[in-house]
Amino acid sequence: MSSPSPGLGSAAQIEALADQMSLAADAIHKRVMNDIGSHNGGPVSEQDQAIARALLEDEILLRQRANGLYAEAASYVVQALAVSQQALIQLTMDATEKIRKIDRIAAVAGLAGALLRLAGAVATANPVPIVAAIERLSTQVKVVKATE
Repeated sequence: MSSPSPGLGSAAQIEALADQMSLAADAIHKRVMNDIGSHNGGPVSEQDQAIARALLEDEILLRQRANGLYAEAASYVVQALAVSQQALIQLTMDATEKIRKIDRIAAVAGLAGALLRLAGAVATANPVPIVAAIERLSTQVKVVKATE
C-alpha cells in the first residue's frame, strides 16, 4: 500500500489547489450576494456593508492569487511538504463548503483570510509558511464547525 503523494509536489497539484481557490472565491461571491439579497431591498447596516466590502476584496485577492498559482505552477512545486495533496484539497473543499453554508457572514471573513494566507504561502514554495497556513485554515474550519 503506497502512502499519499506529498501535496504541492507537481505543477498539476498546484493547479488543482488553484482550482479549489477559484471555487472558494466563487463561494465567497455567491455568499455575499445572497446576504445582500436577503435584505430584500431594505437597509443594510454599516457593519454588514463593511463586511461585504471586505469579503468582496478578499474574493478579488483570492482570484488573483489563484491565477498567479496557475501562471507559475511549475516554479512553485514543493517537494518537502509533509501534507498529502488529498488532505490539502479536502481542507480547501471543507472551507469552501463552510463559506457556502455558514449562517454568520462575519465568520466567512476568517475562512477567506485563511485561504488567502494559504494561496500566498504556496507562492513562496517554502514548506514552513505553507504548513503554518494549512494549520491556520484547519483551525478556522474547526472553529466554524464548533459554532454551527
